[in-house]
Amino acid sequence: MKTIQAVPGSEGYRARIKEIEDRLRAYRDNPCVLQSPEELKNVEREIRGLAEELAALTTGQQIQHTLDSEQLQEVQDKLVAEWPNRLQNHERTGVWIRTASGYEIWIEARYFRRTGRRWGTKWYPGFYLGLLVLGIDERCTPGLAAEVSLLAAMLGSLAEAREVLAERGIELGLNLLRRITYRFAQKVRLNQQLAGLGLDEQIEGRRVVVSMDGGRLRLKENKRGRKTAKGRSRYQGAWREPKLFIVYVVDADGKMERSFMPIMDAMIRGPDRLFSLLRNYLAQLGIGAADQVLLVAEGARWIWNRITGLVQRLGLKAEQVHELIDFYHAVEHLGKVAGLRKRWTAKQRKRWVRKHRRLLRQGRVEEVIAAVKEICRGRNSGAIRTERDYFVRNSARMAYDRIRTLKLPIGSGRVESAIRRVVNLRLKGPCIFWCKENAEAILLLRCYWKAGRWNQLKNRANLLIPEAYA
Repeated sequence: MKTIQAVPGSEGYRARIKEIEDRLRAYRDNPCVLQSPEELKNVEREIRGLAEELAALTTGQQIQHTLDSEQLQEVQDKLVAEWPNRLQNHERTGVWIRTASGYEIWIEARYFRRTGRRWGTKWYPGFYLGLLVLGIDERCTPGLAAEVSLLAAMLGSLAEAREVLAERGIELGLNLLRRITYRFAQKVRLNQQLAGLGLDEQIEGRRVVVSMDGGRLRLKENKRGRKTAKGRSRYQGAWREPKLFIVYVVDADGKMERSFMPIMDAMIRGPDRLFSLLRNYLAQLGIGAADQVLLVAEGARWIWNRITGLVQRLGLKAEQVHELIDFYHAVEHLGKVAGLRKRWTAKQRKRWVRKHRRLLRQGRVEEVIAAVKEICRGRNSGAIRTERDYFVRNSARMAYDRIRTLKLPIGSGRVESAIRRVVNLRLKGPCIFWCKENAEAILLLRCYWKAGRWNQLKNRANLLIPEAYA
């Protein structure tokens, strides 16, 4: 990144601001006649460069003035008194701050460190408390950290995010960009746990749909034993299932309400952690006041084995909740049954699936189960029994006629789409391996971006909670 050497408030700093203002004023007061696209491009580049430098200079001036103010000193003293650990105030030192305009500015701030030593040998890492109050972490302004994290979530890789930033004149190394992104997500998740999720919507009297599913990605898991000749750990790339949920509201016709942005979040750390997170979201939304709550998903046991506990902990009433197996997954299982009848022709299989699809849609599940039992014979009878047990186990969750009467969705297409857009298009691909913590960071950022809740995520990242730095 380009650097501004002078200290904010110094004569050199003010002189540079005046020089830039004069040059911009000259462009405004004395416009010239451009002769070619190339000349326009050069003029535009120069004006933009001057504006970005002026923005960095003015930002540095504002930051330094705030750090020197009595108000911030009082806030710092109060935080030091409330800090979970005792802090030692070191001398005032200078530090480079990266800004969203592509410049680094030199700021002087008070440096603090936790007293004592860590593990008996090393000092605890220190920090600039005044900068933390202003949301400056990893020596980046909040605007830059949010922009870097958003690009890392939006684009196909961190390398692509780096290239886009470079086009804007913000030169960041790949490791630095990675550190900014993962630190941003880490702060969000930690602040969510300590200060709540920051949801302000109300769903009283509304019809809520909750759906969940799993995707696929490969984790880089180090092997035990000797390392390679270059000192690197050997690893295996096992496939893992990131689990994602979506919460949205539908209107009286069963269509998704645009006034309520969907809520999405995902985790790799197992279904129990995901359901705990989902319970926190639903509790903060006040799910008990909802008119109807539809829980729709495929037939995976990790989902339905935990639904009863979720409903009980949220205090939902039986008449308020509807459990439903995704209709199109159920039809897929009908296709598997027909495919196991080797003596049938393709036309016979298609006719059988069409007939029982219609029965399923009408809620006549018992007739479908009876039909599956009837053809459960021959060399493939064991596989057919597995499909039969699927319908028997989930028969109470296949009341599609009743759900259609209530004008609620009978499919889980929303979560299927979320899995594709959040997981598959960013984290899944040939030769792509992830560390668990890094994958969860990208999942969190991408879920909020795809759900249209990026501003809520930024608000969580900018909270200063002492326990998060203890």
